Amino acid sequence: MSVWQYLLMGLLNCLEPFNLLMCALGGVLGVIVGALPGLGSVAGTALLLPITYSMNPTAAIIMLAAIYYGNMFGGAISAILINIPGDAPAVMTALDGYQMTKKNRAGQALFTAFVSSAIGGMVGAILVTALGSVLASIGLKFGSAETAMLILVAMTSIGWILGDNPAKGLVATGIGLILACIGIDSQLGGSRLTFGTLYLIAGIPLIPTIIGFFGFSQVIRTMVEGIHKKQEVNVGRITYKNSIPEKKEIVGILPTIGRGSFLGFIIGMLPGSGATTAAFLTYIIEKRVNKRKELMGTGIPDGVAASESSNNAASIGAFVPLLSLGIPGSGTAAVLMGALMMWGLQPGPLFMSQNPEFCWSLIASMYVGDLIIALLCIALIPVLVNLLKVPNTYLVPIILCVSIIGAYCVNNNIKDIYVMLICGVIGYMFLKFNLPMAPIALGMVLCQSLETAIRQSFIISNGSASIFFTRPISLGLFIAGLFFILVPVGMSLYKRIKAKAS
Repeated sequence: MSVWQYLLMGLLNCLEPFNLLMCALGGVLGVIVGALPGLGSVAGTALLLPITYSMNPTAAIIMLAAIYYGNMFGGAISAILINIPGDAPAVMTALDGYQMTKKNRAGQALFTAFVSSAIGGMVGAILVTALGSVLASIGLKFGSAETAMLILVAMTSIGWILGDNPAKGLVATGIGLILACIGIDSQLGGSRLTFGTLYLIAGIPLIPTIIGFFGFSQVIRTMVEGIHKKQEVNVGRITYKNSIPEKKEIVGILPTIGRGSFLGFIIGMLPGSGATTAAFLTYIIEKRVNKRKELMGTGIPDGVAASESSNNAASIGAFVPLLSLGIPGSGTAAVLMGALMMWGLQPGPLFMSQNPEFCWSLIASMYVGDLIIALLCIALIPVLVNLLKVPNTYLVPIILCVSIIGAYCVNNNIKDIYVMLICGVIGYMFLKFNLPMAPIALGMVLCQSLETAIRQSFIISNGSASIFFTRPISLGLFIAGLFFILVPVGMSLYKRIKAKAS
């Protein structure tokens, strides 16, 4: 049988009433989990896993997969409307999404996010269908040295991620890297920057930190400026028609969605990367190549499209190494692999050939589930935007409660709430002095992966740095990193010389 015959078989199986119901239910639960700050796809999938115990494996994996990519849709909702990312991948969505909300374009921001997520997921599903086994072998070529260089390329762009002031971006990034170093050294087992505090041995939790910086800081600012002050967002009557961006903007973001979908899928395949890394790296690259790169971060659909298309494509890409190699590409994929093993299934090189009905039903469900979730979310846009009409006197307590619950739910530890409150105060100071907060999250997300990759590389090479320059992929990424550093410096010097000459 050909690939497309297998896909048709899987599609017919997916469209069976019970499997279709589980696909839709998983998508709805994923959107809800994604919109609630603090849970995220890993915790959400793990919490909802017991629901599938009594199901057959095919229906169960369809539902769990829908929870995963549905989570990517939901994370954008709270990020765009109240500037609290539902999960880590939505941090980049909040940069432009919330700014669009402040410009009375919340409906268009949500529409862009949902359509971009849908296209990203659909592109990911097509790539899985056509090139799954081939792309899995490419993903295996990314060892520790290549992963380290890929992250370093991102780090070279951190300072320029917001605006034209790299100094502020580097300061924020430094804070993120320091926070990420707190805790136990994963290689040597020693404690770092814990100051004898037992709580800090586990490190600074990411989600409470993000909620504090992006959510609670807004609560403080609202209270300082006056809770009875008129809201920045004046929401009029929202319809489906005025939720659709202008034709010019739609045409403009299509290349962004294409780049984000492809890059997100590739990054999602790499073991240990996941949707968060995909969203950050794609936004950084888009900040370099987009025709309106100077406006990214100020509230344009391009930023929302880059983040949302990439994180959804990455969630689909994570299934490639899981199904074809038995290697989970993200934390959520690891939970799904545990579920497969619980059902007596062992992913690996022969898994797809030995279990074609199971695998192709899952792949076909990605098309169906992606379409169902997108239509549902778009239909709810007018309802979601009406949340912005809630007065500050009610909205501030709601955001405060959501922030506290989201911070606590991660580890069920009250000290995480203290972290969230402290980060909120620091975040308010950042707002006051116009310092970017996104590089803090970027530094925290990428630091641990970078450190692990570099250490593994030196262990493999017996302490020699040549491993980074003798492998074609890592050498190419190193050259790209130098290019990203030197080109902006060269352009700046050229402009100065030209200005003096004139």
